[in-house]
Amino acid sequence: MTRALIALTSHSELGRTGRRTGFYVGEAAEPWEVFRAAGYQVDLVSVAGGQPPLDGRDENDRTQNDFLATAGVADTPKAADVDPTGYDMILFAGGHGTMWDFPDDPDLARIARSIYERGGVVAAVCHGPSALVNLKLSDGSHLVAGKRVAGFTNDEEAAVGLTGEVPFLLADKLTEAGAQHVPGPNFTEQVVVDGRLATGQNPQSARALAEAVVKLLAD
Repeated sequence: MTRALIALTSHSELGRTGRRTGFYVGEAAEPWEVFRAAGYQVDLVSVAGGQPPLDGRDENDRTQNDFLATAGVADTPKAADVDPTGYDMILFAGGHGTMWDFPDDPDLARIARSIYERGGVVAAVCHGPSALVNLKLSDGSHLVAGKRVAGFTNDEEAAVGLTGEVPFLLADKLTEAGAQHVPGPNFTEQVVVDGRLATGQNPQSARALAEAVVKLLAD
């Protein structure tokens, strides 16, 4: 059975705004649904473990409600305790919280590096690619170096009024790591696949990204 891991942020404070953030629920719930429909075993992991903070929840969305009720969100293992052996892919769900705790978490990096170097797929959506900005392979090279990627754009960050609150601009950091950032129009579906790296630009891309991952793993 194919095994998938969805990684969630544990960070809840949105810069200096006084607002709460976390993982964007749809960006985890929609891939979870797609992966389960494909017959995968789907597990969750978060940086700190336990109940990760939620953002962008739509209480009228059936997929999100099913995910929150049955996926084990209330008691996620922390990344430090997860053995990547046996996982075929990892997907980094977005949400602004990821910008603070994904880039420098050594255990998320360890898990993703292990999966990728064993021939698995690494995927990320919206702000989830923040996990990739510092991610290096065993040879010291950036995983994203020389690869085409999608991720929340500078224009989208400006549109939501958070350019001055996030610790860095995601598209710029991906470019600094050697990636070619490929933007689509604001808040429209944009998925980029380059080898075994699959990335999506925004919440509107989450389902299509998961479908692209299923196709990659079937090939």
